[in-house]
Amino acid sequence: MKMKALFIALSLLAVPGAASAQSPFDQLKKGAGEAGKAAVEKRVNAKLMDESRKNQCSFKSGTDVLEAGCDQKLKNLTNALVEAKKQLDGAGLKNYKFEVSGHTDSSGDAAKNKALSEKRAEVIVKELVARGVPRGEILAVGRGSEQLVAKPDNTPAKKAKNRRYEIQVRL
Repeated sequence: MKMKALFIALSLLAVPGAASAQSPFDQLKKGAGEAGKAAVEKRVNAKLMDESRKNQCSFKSGTDVLEAGCDQKLKNLTNALVEAKKQLDGAGLKNYKFEVSGHTDSSGDAAKNKALSEKRAEVIVKELVARGVPRGEILAVGRGSEQLVAKPDNTPAKKAKNRRYEIQVRL
């Protein structure tokens, strides 16, 4: 019986690929790595969403022109992205993108709102790039009124809450 087990073990070593198959430890390490990535992504996104909420810039009604008084908010957002980048790089994560998504309320034409939300997101991206965020690491996405945070948005306060941008990292 011992001889048969020894023969099986030796034959497995001789089969190409059998010896190089992942051990259970390697599989656990990979799983832990994926869980670690997910934890870093979740933590970074929570911080970016918080900073996005605190540092909303206003746009002139129906346009992609920023209202005055937005400079400090954009500096704060830039600092949040720099800090997020440090966390991601420190965790060994690569090939990530920061996504600035623009959102509108449900008033008016949905197609126009989507186009406007993309233009507004692009304005924020340009401002962040001008402050040092690499252009290749950030993109603008228009969501229009697809993802309302205040439903129904039937009051001025709820509409204002839905007119926003958010920043998240995508791995």
